[in-house]
Amino acid sequence: MSTPKRFFIESLNYPVDTVAVLEGEEFIHAKTVLRVEEGSEIVLLDGSGNEYTAIVVKVEKHRLSAHITGVTEGDKEPEQQIYLLCGALKGDKTELIVQKACELGVSKIGVFTSEYCSAYMSDNKLERLKKVAREAAKQCLRSRAPEILYFDNLSAALSSAESYNNKLFACEFLSHSDGDMSRLSGSTAVVVGSEGGFSENEFKLAKQLGYCGISLGKRILRAETACIAVCTLVAYSLGELK
Repeated sequence: MSTPKRFFIESLNYPVDTVAVLEGEEFIHAKTVLRVEEGSEIVLLDGSGNEYTAIVVKVEKHRLSAHITGVTEGDKEPEQQIYLLCGALKGDKTELIVQKACELGVSKIGVFTSEYCSAYMSDNKLERLKKVAREAAKQCLRSRAPEILYFDNLSAALSSAESYNNKLFACEFLSHSDGDMSRLSGSTAVVVGSEGGFSENEFKLAKQLGYCGISLGKRILRAETACIAVCTLVAYSLGELK
C-alpha cells in the first residue's frame, strides 16, 4: 500500500475547523502531477510538527477541499536542533545542499555571502530554496521543512547561532580540529564556506564569536561535499542516524 501523499498548508485550526482547503503550488502539484482525486487519503502539514490525515472531498479548478480525520505528532523530526550555515554556491549546488541537509535532519539552513564567495542570492533564489526544502521534507516524511535564511555578510550569519550549544567552523586550511565531533551533545551549528573557502580574518572572527575550528581531513572537499559530510557527522554524533 502506497504512503498517502503529503502537502504543506499555510495554517490549520483543527479541531475547530475540520475542512482544509489546499491552494496555490501545492494544489497544482496535487492535481496535475500526483493526480489526487476525490476520495484520496492525504496528509496535511502546517509546520507545527503535527500531521493531519484527511480525505479529499472536492477537487475544483483552483483548489481542493479535504475533511480532516485525525492528527498525530510527526516522529521524524530531530531530537536536537542542527543549524547549517553555508556559503552561497554557483548554479544549483545550494539546492542540492538544502535537499540533502533536510534529509539528514537539519532544522535550519542559513546561506551567506563571504569574502571569497562568487555566487549571489536573490529573492527568487531564496524562494526556490524554500520550495526545495518543502519538497525534500515531504519526500523523507518529515513534518517540518527546515527554515531557510539568507545573510549578506558572514558576521551576521555567525551571530545568528549565538544560542547554540556547539558552534563548529569547518576550515580547509586547518591541519587538525580544535574539538572532538564524536562527543557532541545538544543543539549544534556548523559553518561551511563557499567554493572560495574562508580567509584567515574570517576564521579569526569565528573564533572570537566562540566557534570551534574543525578539519574535514587532508583532502580538499568541494563545498557541497563538505556540507553533506559535516551534516552527516553531526547528525550521527547526536544520535540521529543510529
